[in-house]
Amino acid sequence: MRVPPPALLCCSAASLLLLLLRWRWRRGLWKKVKEARQRQERSLVQMEMAVRRFREQHPSVNMVSILSLPLPELSRKLQDGSLPLEHVFYAYVGKALQIATETNCITEYLQESETQLRKAKQTGKLGLLYGVPVSIKDSIDCEGHDSTLGFIKNLNKPAAEDSVVVQVLRRQGAIPFVKTNVPVSLISYDCKNLIFGQTFNPLLYTRTPGGSSGGEGALIGGGGSILGFGTDVGGSLRFPAAFCGICTLKPTGNRLSKKGITCGVVGQKAVVTAVGPMAKDVESLALCMRALLCEDMFNLDSTVPPLPFNEEVYSSTQPLRIGYYETDFFTMPSPAMRRAVRETKQLLEDAGHTLVPFELTNVDYVVFNFCFRGIFADGGTSFLKKFKGELDKSVRLFFWLAKSPNWLKTVLSWIAKPFVPRFSNIARSMTANTVDEVWSLHHEIEEFCRQFIAQWKKLNLDVMLCPMLGPAFGIGYPGKLSVAVSYTALYNALDFPAGVVPVTMVTDEDEEELKGYQGYFRDWWDRTLAKAFRGSVGLPVAVQCVALPWQEELCLRFMKEVETLVLKKNRFV
Repeated sequence: MRVPPPALLCCSAASLLLLLLRWRWRRGLWKKVKEARQRQERSLVQMEMAVRRFREQHPSVNMVSILSLPLPELSRKLQDGSLPLEHVFYAYVGKALQIATETNCITEYLQESETQLRKAKQTGKLGLLYGVPVSIKDSIDCEGHDSTLGFIKNLNKPAAEDSVVVQVLRRQGAIPFVKTNVPVSLISYDCKNLIFGQTFNPLLYTRTPGGSSGGEGALIGGGGSILGFGTDVGGSLRFPAAFCGICTLKPTGNRLSKKGITCGVVGQKAVVTAVGPMAKDVESLALCMRALLCEDMFNLDSTVPPLPFNEEVYSSTQPLRIGYYETDFFTMPSPAMRRAVRETKQLLEDAGHTLVPFELTNVDYVVFNFCFRGIFADGGTSFLKKFKGELDKSVRLFFWLAKSPNWLKTVLSWIAKPFVPRFSNIARSMTANTVDEVWSLHHEIEEFCRQFIAQWKKLNLDVMLCPMLGPAFGIGYPGKLSVAVSYTALYNALDFPAGVVPVTMVTDEDEEELKGYQGYFRDWWDRTLAKAFRGSVGLPVAVQCVALPWQEELCLRFMKEVETLVLKKNRFV
């Protein structure tokens, strides 16, 4: 009988031990997931019990009428005492429970919100958001609760303190009451992770709510929250708002504090992250910005410029000079997107504003060399570390490229260039950069921003009207269409404030016209994009409203004008 050599036996034993350790490690991960899902279920039970107790004690409260109030009116009634705090709070807890059951948008109920509610009633300290229930994206720290970013490894690591934004909200009287779901890593405009699973669009369950602030979009779009907060590093506020038919504002990156808020890729500066509000209407966003841009914000984070809300700019009625474009010549707009810009342009012109064509150039360069290359400047090393053992299908392409050596990325880029130019550019943009190359990249972005502003100033523009990707894609499509972020990512690279306002819905005529959609590259991505747009009759379509850096009030004023004109038009249709 032949006896295996000792070296072979040792190798086999080591392999067996490695498999055993890996099995135990994975078992530990799934145990944490099970516990997190049980906590999520307990949260929903706690919400249900709290609402039931309230309804038993107050059977005559008209929850529907409370939920129908816009935030400014609701806030006034809370301030003057004509609407009790607990009536509003439990109305929204009940509605949030319903939407969470339907869409899987809530990860955790902040039970301490009930304690805060009782204290607010006793102290009576009023703030601009006194008694307003607010929802918070997973990645925004709330003391005692996880900020997972969809990663199992981040479970059971509760935040030591509230983020600055949450602290200021509390000081303004707002009551954070739930945290909401996100895609793993936040580098996606879908909303799915291995812990809590997929979040669905409240308008159509076969559609994504967008991401990465997807849980917020679903909850507010379904009416389960009147005001929410998310982050945006390429469209992560704007996609959910557009897909779920609500409004949002992505401010200039440092207009609101990011202290206590975790980003998908920590440390990168090429694509600027911003934190911002989401709501049903523009006036709610303005009220929120008034509340947040206060001494508390500036004292708690001295890196935030002390710029209070400029009421004069927001309330101005002077005609605007508005730049516009229908396409970025990189992602071909759907027929509904193009129509949304054209119809909004016509409404603005009819109202006395001046509309000026704006010619976009080099958007493909911005997407690949600023955005993709900026986020993956280290070749994807940081990205790989985050995903160790927790790979999600939505980022499989990036994961595979990040694992590949530089020489293979270069070869792939060279081979693919004649046939699949966009894949070629992605592969090239994910090669590791030297320090000198990163500095050159940052200089390029600064120069591009100067040139863009010079073009803006030459046309003497106040604001810009731009397309917004939409309507909402089917579940899973965002993971296949990472290149379609061009309309939003541009304004993260530029660090301009950008808001989203829904203006129309997909019509049968749009659907018919979509049959001829081919895209600008006629590649696999364009064919997939055409499929993602299909079957969307009745879903909302939005536009983007953009202003120069630090001009959030002007951006909101423009958004309000668009919203007002659209509502007026719809009343007479």
